[in-house]
Amino acid sequence: MKIFAIESSCDESAIALLEIEKGKIKILKNIISSQINIHQQYGGIVPEVAARAHCENFFPILKESKINIKNVDYIAVTYGPGLITSLMIGVELAKTLSYVYKKPLIPINHIEAHIYSNWLSHPELFSKKTFPALAVVVSGGHTNIFLMKNYGKYQLIGNTVDDAVGEAYDKVAKILNLGYPGGPIISKKAERYQGLDLSSHLKKGDKDDLNFPRPMMHTKNFDMSFSGLKTAVLYKAQAEKKWTEQKINQYCFSFQNAVVDVLTHKIIKAAQKYKVKNILLGGGVSANQELRNILKIKADQLGIKTYFPELKHTGDNAAMIAITGYFNRANAKKNNFSLMADANLKL
Repeated sequence: MKIFAIESSCDESAIALLEIEKGKIKILKNIISSQINIHQQYGGIVPEVAARAHCENFFPILKESKINIKNVDYIAVTYGPGLITSLMIGVELAKTLSYVYKKPLIPINHIEAHIYSNWLSHPELFSKKTFPALAVVVSGGHTNIFLMKNYGKYQLIGNTVDDAVGEAYDKVAKILNLGYPGGPIISKKAERYQGLDLSSHLKKGDKDDLNFPRPMMHTKNFDMSFSGLKTAVLYKAQAEKKWTEQKINQYCFSFQNAVVDVLTHKIIKAAQKYKVKNILLGGGVSANQELRNILKIKADQLGIKTYFPELKHTGDNAAMIAITGYFNRANAKKNNFSLMADANLKL
């Protein structure tokens, strides 16, 4: 079975071709045309600029891929959530290709795709022994904790009440004049400050003397908040009289410590309550090495297995859309002209 996929939920124009047979996955093509260089000059993503770039990018990467749509079995496309103008470009392209080549079209939820990105590199997840699992999506637009009872069966048990964690990273990077996107920059500077010991803040006597707050960390539910943490960084930064490279690194270290503490505490607490066998992490922030390291340490202590996507599959990509299409192929339709982009789609 071959599935061709399109992803355009934000600022990445991406296509992929997957071949799936008896639980074995071959990624035949996985092409991403990034817009980071375009949006860096604005300090963040400008929706109209992103949509125009999608229009310019898709046909060149289709030509580059040399994919023959005649030979695929399905076309999968992200239809939400995301930036509405960006989503519309991908959806209309998919509908056009579906009509021209008479291929069934599968609508894909972007959040679900981040969860299924784990299946691309962990074939053992095809086993039914995977469930129940805790599926956690951490990205620029989402911070969600789901109880995943089976394929396609989700219960939202935790959510951010304000900023998504990736959004908080970007805003703190802006406060510290570090540029965009904030996640990789803050992570790198935090590592420099702590001497690359990713588990140092689990030990007594660490160097986190800025001691930023951990909002909602000890509430009874699994919801989170990152807006107050971002504001705490802002107020402390405004009062800072002398900036050095080491001081900036310290801010990044302390901010990231707070984020990782909140996320891992909530995730582990949920995993214990629902007695899950596995924790599946996905989304752009799942690339953060400290988050991976600390979550694995805490989960291992409880005998819970943790899964993370390959780094190349943590950001928005079409390979994750294709694998999600495999699990949603029952929803495929020919001549699916009524499919509309949905910016606020829920899982």
